[in-house]
Amino acid sequence: MSRATAPATPDSRWRRAGAAALALLPSPDDYRPAKRTWRRDLIAGVTVGIVALPLALGFGVSSGLTAEQGLITAIVAGLVAAIFGGSNVQVSGPTGAMVVVLLPIVASHGVGAIAAVSVVAGIVVLAAGALRLGRAVSFIPWPVIEGFTLGIAVIIFLQQVPLVTSPATPHAGEHSSNAIVAAVQSLFEADWSYVPWALGAVAIVAACMLVAPKIHPSLPGSLIGIAIVAVLAAVLPTPLAVIGVLPSTLPAPALPSIDLATLGGLVPAALTVAALAAIESLLSARVAASLADTGPYDPDRELVGQGLASVASGLFGGMPATGAIARTAVNVRSGGRTRIASITHAIVLLLIVLVASGPVGMIPLAALAGVLMVTATRMVHAATVRSILRSTRADALAFVITAIITVSFDLIVAVGIGVLCAGVFAIRNLSRATGVRREELPGPAEPGDERIAIIRFDGPLFFAASDRVFETVMRTRGVSVVILRMSQLELVDASGARVLSEIVQSLERRGVTVLIKGVQPGHEELFRTVGVLGSLRHHKHLFADLPSAIEHARSHIAREAAGSR
Repeated sequence: MSRATAPATPDSRWRRAGAAALALLPSPDDYRPAKRTWRRDLIAGVTVGIVALPLALGFGVSSGLTAEQGLITAIVAGLVAAIFGGSNVQVSGPTGAMVVVLLPIVASHGVGAIAAVSVVAGIVVLAAGALRLGRAVSFIPWPVIEGFTLGIAVIIFLQQVPLVTSPATPHAGEHSSNAIVAAVQSLFEADWSYVPWALGAVAIVAACMLVAPKIHPSLPGSLIGIAIVAVLAAVLPTPLAVIGVLPSTLPAPALPSIDLATLGGLVPAALTVAALAAIESLLSARVAASLADTGPYDPDRELVGQGLASVASGLFGGMPATGAIARTAVNVRSGGRTRIASITHAIVLLLIVLVASGPVGMIPLAALAGVLMVTATRMVHAATVRSILRSTRADALAFVITAIITVSFDLIVAVGIGVLCAGVFAIRNLSRATGVRREELPGPAEPGDERIAIIRFDGPLFFAASDRVFETVMRTRGVSVVILRMSQLELVDASGARVLSEIVQSLERRGVTVLIKGVQPGHEELFRTVGVLGSLRHHKHLFADLPSAIEHARSHIAREAAGSR
């Protein structure tokens, strides 16, 4: 027996399983390119760390948690994901999409539940990577992704309204978990003596974020704006609320203290968080791979890395993490090419905690709100929205439905319904591509040719088109022989093969002889299994070319004519 056909032995299977497992773990190959790029990686890491600081603080507060928890997540999860993830340039940490999911969890289960949710969700994501489910994100269409992003941007923007309308951030349960309702509630309860100061802080931060890149691309506009607002708040008698005291060290890791009954109630929330973490991280890694020549990414290893990152974050009291598209893009555009950049970003944030926790605690919350409002605005690209709305009606509808459901109900539900809509429209369009029509016999006409019908099939034949195909063929009348021409038939599923069998049986019961021409090798086994070929009156009614089928059909007509005389 040749080596190519030899059956796999238990040893070979174990070796392959071991190699597959090792592929999901870090290796020296991850850092070989750093011999050429380490200087640019360090610069990019410092740049991303500066950019990530206000976002980590802001997303921590917006989640209903604390700025400290956002910072812990950026440090711990950012470091673990950089080492174990499947992308060379992915930057991970707290993100706006995760904020949207965590806020209602905090409202329902309290702040203490988030660490447990992070650990459980991380284990789920880790298992998904070990099971090689990383390619599943490719089934999410682009319009659904953009609708999802637009919805998240709207929610992030609206979530900042309470920070601008009152110095006291609402506690869990005081406001609705729906961002639109919560924003309206905040406006009705606004402290109008506080609002002008807060809007002024937002305006300063927004102006710095818009102007700084025009002066020099590397200027961190968000950090400059926050520094200006913090200094003004320190020297002027403003009512602006600040972050408050931050610890100067990381907490010791520990298992979340939560009872089993409560943990069981958190499982649905953890599954939602896990789904979002997997989707956003894989999308971010895929986008990063297209921004520059940063090497391929491994989606399964990326899930393993992100799962470990969320577990580690939960053990340190942080929140679930995902790959962050905005920070990853800053990393790539700043010259980051290896994991050293992402690792450096986490170290920079750690140094800020160790050295500058006091000044960071004096940052006004309204300044963080300004950073997130501008960030949310930048998530939406008008040109992208226009191109989707002007593309096809189906894609535009999937985009709009996903965005509306994201804002109104739930992120994961929105993605599910968006994918479902896109799938329904895709199936409808695919079914329309199925062609079935009657053709004229080629060559000079002969007596009796009017009693022969050639039915040609084109494109895919599957469940969505099967009824239409059956009805079209069965409308053929006044013939004695039907030739089913299948050489142009593409995809065929079991439903499509079954309807062909029903067509043959129905025509034969009507007294019409059915001939089949041009069955492709890839379809033959399915046709035999489902009964298409077995439905023929005679095994010789299967032909490889059209002239032979026509000749046989004319012989049937001739015998029929002779028998009627």
